[in-house]
Amino acid sequence: MQLPATFKDLITEAEELNLYGKLVQQLNKDFLLANIDLDFEEAILPLRLKQELHDVIFHLIQEKFAEYLNLLYIIDVSEAKVKQLDGSDTLKLSEQVTFLILLREWQKVWFKNHYKH
Repeated sequence: MQLPATFKDLITEAEELNLYGKLVQQLNKDFLLANIDLDFEEAILPLRLKQELHDVIFHLIQEKFAEYLNLLYIIDVSEAKVKQLDGSDTLKLSEQVTFLILLREWQKVWFKNHYKH
């Protein structure tokens, strides 16, 4: 599996494979497991999804760091990749982490779809 390099690539691939709704469902499932009150509509527009997710991640980093770490653990975002990010700018960090979350959730959805047969 070749991972998408950008948010646009990720969304394009998800929509081409008719898996965008599954991506949103996976996000909702993992946020519920992390006890974070967030439930995206399946029909949410991709840019709105990205913005709302970014806002939540930014808030978690700023206000609820333990819950943020728990979310990353539940989603299974690579700790090594997070450690490579520059944490000096929280806004930029939260944007990059948002993309890592979407990438990891996309991997889960893609693998479930690819190996369901």
